Amino acid sequence: MTSTSPDHLFGLRNSFYVGAYQAAITGSQSVPAHALSPDEVLHRDAILYRSYIAIGSHQLVIDEIGPAAATPLQAVKLLALYLSGGAAGNKESAVSRLKELLGDPAVGSNLILRLVAGTIFMHEQDYAEALKHTNSGGNMELLALNVQIYLQMHRPDNAEKQLRVMQKLDEDHTLTQLASAWLHLVMGGSKIQEAYLIFQDFSEKYTATCMILNGKAQCLMHMGNFEQAEGLLLESLNKDPKDAQTLANITVCSLKLGKPASRYLNQLKLAQPEHVLVKRMSAAEDTFDRASQAMA
Repeated sequence: MTSTSPDHLFGLRNSFYVGAYQAAITGSQSVPAHALSPDEVLHRDAILYRSYIAIGSHQLVIDEIGPAAATPLQAVKLLALYLSGGAAGNKESAVSRLKELLGDPAVGSNLILRLVAGTIFMHEQDYAEALKHTNSGGNMELLALNVQIYLQMHRPDNAEKQLRVMQKLDEDHTLTQLASAWLHLVMGGSKIQEAYLIFQDFSEKYTATCMILNGKAQCLMHMGNFEQAEGLLLESLNKDPKDAQTLANITVCSLKLGKPASRYLNQLKLAQPEHVLVKRMSAAEDTFDRASQAMA
């Protein structure tokens, strides 16, 4: 990455990090290609296609990235294929092809390929394999992904070590702030207020995205302020009625407020059937059904 990249791609990256995916898509069209190095063009296109994936336009990415595209874009295509939820074999073929690319000494160390590998193996809950590709770092996104992986492994101690590395590199970086907020939410207690202040700061700097609204709402829920959290989550649903994180949070929030939550849960099942909340609620229903049958 050249030293001029922050001037050209800083805004795009920040839009992507805070969940302003449509802004990243629109902004990528306005970055003049002649001002970018070949590496920066690839990085710009990777942000563009990852933003399309984030808004659910998986097929567009699969269709537009051809077989002759560079390795980073092939990796992003595999992420789209993996997350597309189409044919049953999509996940398996994406993982298989990903392993082929990772095993190729000519391209296996590519940062975007490693980022996609970490993301896919994290989804697979194969955390050891994810860390094998992300743990050596290389950029702020890989470090932030390490924080996420360790938090999913219930290892906040290791997540905190990664966060310290990020803070030494750039304490004010958007991803450093986000990683701090994720860790504070997990640690709970007095840290929740610190997490809330980070999301509040984001909401003042940037357009209030689903990600930012959910971050604030989760903090408020931890603090027991479910009514205010519900307001933020309804605002988030207005922005994207299919956002899985919003649907999951508003399901929990509605239950806490004693309000009907089945519609939100049904929407979540349609939007993301593999979501952890869907699985937990299904498991709870199965347990209840078995108990009812046993007592009948």
